[in-house]
Amino acid sequence: MAFMDRAVRRVLLGEIAQGLALTFQYMFRPKVTLNYPYEKGPLSPRFRGEHALRRYPNGEERCIACKLCEAICPAQATTIEAEPREDGSRRTTRYDIDMTKCIYCGFCEEACPVDAIVEGPNFEFATETREELFYNKEKLLANGDRWEAQIAANIAADAPYR
Repeated sequence: MAFMDRAVRRVLLGEIAQGLALTFQYMFRPKVTLNYPYEKGPLSPRFRGEHALRRYPNGEERCIACKLCEAICPAQATTIEAEPREDGSRRTTRYDIDMTKCIYCGFCEEACPVDAIVEGPNFEFATETREELFYNKEKLLANGDRWEAQIAANIAADAPYR
């Protein structure tokens, strides 16, 4: 009986007919493919992209040199040096992140008490050399200035869940 069943299926080409029906079904639906460089899909507010150092609205950098992000980094990608200022507060003199070591875990962002270091929405930061992936304080602050509006919106959207 099984032999006859298989023979009938081969002759009538049932699987091919089912496949063609499925093809025609999807042929007339709207396309779901994005034309990537020109169209981009939505990103979650919790997306972890390129790192950035933020500033307060008055222009002062947020980092208070507590070094929690350096201590919690499992890949040891962060290096911080700090010294006190004339007013007694501490600020960083050196803040480096080796993006070739970074595993984008987000621990640095979670450990920061003042939301100074964040992982922003930028995921398009390919480089030609490894040296370009060693971020210093100036580059991190420039990223923060460039993406501040989007970063602030993402933090506000994620605030109820923190």
